[in-house]
Amino acid sequence: MPFSARRRALQVLALAGLGLAAVPGAAQQPPPLRLHGFTENLAPLNYEDELSGRASGFSVELLRLMAEQAGLPLDIEVLPWPRAVQAIPQTPNSLLFSLTRTPEREAQYQWIGPISPRRILVYRLSSRKDIQLRSLQQLKGLTIGVVRESAAARQLLADGLKPEEELEWARDDATNIRKLLAGRMDLLVMLDWAAGWHLRQLQLPYTTLTSVLPLDVSKSYWYGMPADTDPALLRRLQAALDRLKRDGRYDQLRQRYFN
Repeated sequence: MPFSARRRALQVLALAGLGLAAVPGAAQQPPPLRLHGFTENLAPLNYEDELSGRASGFSVELLRLMAEQAGLPLDIEVLPWPRAVQAIPQTPNSLLFSLTRTPEREAQYQWIGPISPRRILVYRLSSRKDIQLRSLQQLKGLTIGVVRESAAARQLLADGLKPEEELEWARDDATNIRKLLAGRMDLLVMLDWAAGWHLRQLQLPYTTLTSVLPLDVSKSYWYGMPADTDPALLRRLQAALDRLKRDGRYDQLRQRYFN
C-alpha cells in the first residue's frame, strides 16, 4: 500500500475510535463477571492436591459444577484460613468456603447452601486410655489441638479454654493430627470426615483415633459471599446448587467422597 493511502487509512481508524469514545458509556463497559473462591485445607471438603497443586475436594467440585450451571467462570485459591477470611472483603464476587454458619457470622456474609452436614468431634489417640471424658467441662487442663480462627476454636474460647495453654493452634488439620500422633497434645478437634481422610493418607487404620465427645453436630457448611454482593448473583448461584441437588449430581458427588 502506498504511504499516502496507508496514512489515510490510519486517519480513518483514528476518527472511528474518537467516534466510539464519544458514545456515552462506550468506554465504560464493566469487566465480565468472574467468581473467585477462597478456601483452606480441610480434606475431604476442600484441599490442595499435592501432586497437581490444584484445588480439590467435595466443596470445590460442587462449586465448579455450580459455576458451570450458572454460566460463570471461576478461580479457586487454597490459603491458610486466616488469609482466606481476610481476602473475602477485598475481592468482589468472591466466595469463602467451607464456612460454618454461626450467629456472629450471620451479618458478615451472604449465604449459599447448605453444602453438607458438619460433625465436629473431640478425638484422642486410642492408646490414651487414661483420657476418659463425659462432658466438655472436663477439657480444662488438657491440651487440645484446633485450627486457628475456625468456628470450633471460637467455641472453645467461649467455653473458657486458654489459648497457648489449653488450646494448641494449628494452620490446618494435617498439622494437628501429626502433633497428636507425636504426643505433643492430648486431644484434637476435627470434622469426622477429615479424621478418616487424614488417617487414610497416613496409611493408618481409623481405630488409631477414638472419639470421646461431640463438640458441635448441629450446624452445616455453607458458601459465604461478602455482605454487599449483588442479590441477583446470590440467587443465580443458589438456583444452580438447588438444581444439582434435584437432578442427582449432588448425591453422586457426595457418594464419591464420603462413601
